[in-house]
Amino acid sequence: MKSSLSILLESDTNELEALEFCVDDGATPGYFGVNVAKVMEIIRMQPLSCTALSSRTIAGTISLRGKVIPVIDLAKVLGRKPDKAPERIIILEFNRITVGVMVNSASRIHRMSWAQIETPPQIVADLYVIALVKMETRIILLLDFERILAEFSGSAAMKPVRLTSLPSSLIAGRKILLVDDSSFIRSSISALLRSAGFLVEEAHNGEDAWELLQRRLEGDFDFDIIITDVEMPRMDGLHLTSLIKKEPRLKSVPVFIFSSLASEVNNRKWQTIGADGIITKPDLPHLVQILTEALAASPPPKNRDQA
Repeated sequence: MKSSLSILLESDTNELEALEFCVDDGATPGYFGVNVAKVMEIIRMQPLSCTALSSRTIAGTISLRGKVIPVIDLAKVLGRKPDKAPERIIILEFNRITVGVMVNSASRIHRMSWAQIETPPQIVADLYVIALVKMETRIILLLDFERILAEFSGSAAMKPVRLTSLPSSLIAGRKILLVDDSSFIRSSISALLRSAGFLVEEAHNGEDAWELLQRRLEGDFDFDIIITDVEMPRMDGLHLTSLIKKEPRLKSVPVFIFSSLASEVNNRKWQTIGADGIITKPDLPHLVQILTEALAASPPPKNRDQA
């Protein structure tokens, strides 16, 4: 399943492979999707063990090759009431977390350009949807599983981070461009960075960020560091990173990739397109220190010095 995806992540194609699955709701089946990079495998539904993890959305646990995995009742998360019992469990792995998701069926894998993927209306985004894809006969909604886990699993949530004392001279007045399509992630990271003393400007996807960077290059460029997600509509973070590092006026600006897809293999691939560092959710307690160390080795933008 992941062989072609590894090519996508390595070659900077601005493409996505998404697994389509269904959460049935009687006469109105819901079609959803998840990045194949997060999918370990798909198994048949099996009996669940009730544990202390069981809650309104954590239906129980399963044992898979000696590992205990919590299983999410996705229908309850989405507020749906299926007429049929779930038949499959999709095993997902991201942010160093493994979790199962109960669905009615998992049908096929679609390969598409991020340029084809649209940002959802706010009313849909509030239902854990980060993007949508218009097919000929239906709309596939790509779900924000990071947010689902953050809200329904305390161990995966973005908890407040206690800041350590760092030299204010390295932080004061330094500006970060944060690029992420998830308002939940943006607000969480922005709050952390601002509390440390950074100035933060936000962009909703790679395309918006690239247009913003082009405009700033025509005037006073004042970004010291760029942090970008990978999975975003219109333009993903890998293509954005590649564009930045190919632009002579931008290539010296440190670019950090913040993604749940980070792994030892992907980290090596992302560094080949110029990423200066890889950050995952478990790294957040050290985020400010990581960025401060990068700033210590990176002078402020020339335009700012000339102002």
